[in-house]
Amino acid sequence: MATTSTSRRRSTATPRKARLDRDSIIAAGLEIAATSASTSLSVRELGAKLGADPTAIYRHFRNKEQLMQALLDELIQRSMLEITADAADWRGRLRQIAVATLDYFASHPAIGVEATVLTTHGTGELDAVEFMLECFTRAGLSGDDLVRHYALFAAHTLSSAAGIARARGERRERGEGDEASSAWFEGPILADPRRYPLIASNSTSLIELEDRELFVLGVEAIIQSAERTAAGA
Repeated sequence: MATTSTSRRRSTATPRKARLDRDSIIAAGLEIAATSASTSLSVRELGAKLGADPTAIYRHFRNKEQLMQALLDELIQRSMLEITADAADWRGRLRQIAVATLDYFASHPAIGVEATVLTTHGTGELDAVEFMLECFTRAGLSGDDLVRHYALFAAHTLSSAAGIARARGERRERGEGDEASSAWFEGPILADPRRYPLIASNSTSLIELEDRELFVLGVEAIIQSAERTAAGA
């Protein structure tokens, strides 16, 4: 009888919750960001996803900022894994890291938007910085030219990808789909042609611009600048 009673008590006991660690928290955060119709990540939502009190997350991260730094660094690490071009193909490698960053930020907008305000100080970020410096070194740059082209490339990639991620997240919030790119201008350009003749004469082309296309054009412009600078050195 004692055995049966003990067995019954065990069977009706509340199941033990999964033990939280940094990896499980990051995995849950990435999953939420990939599916949520929001441009921000809620710690309360993250706690619910993990089946834990939200305050338990702060046993592994000092604050919300450190959590977002870890999530952003994970996206950067994943972007690095998409690089397949040979080490000698510095142009192809820069194009791949730029597009991979854009794709990961845009598919996880609640995390990608943080790239303009957060420095992660993590392995992913440091690997990416070293990678970009190596690419521009292979292009033939050194000294100030090397550092400036790296900074220009990183600033364009991170800020533009974050902006596109925000736009994609806002479209999700409005229930307008999850397209990979969107128009640079939303709707018609309402400008008096007498005051804005150049806008009026170029309005069709301006309306046809897409954010992803402009992102790629920016990457190509920086690559071409590196080529010209190296050639003139």
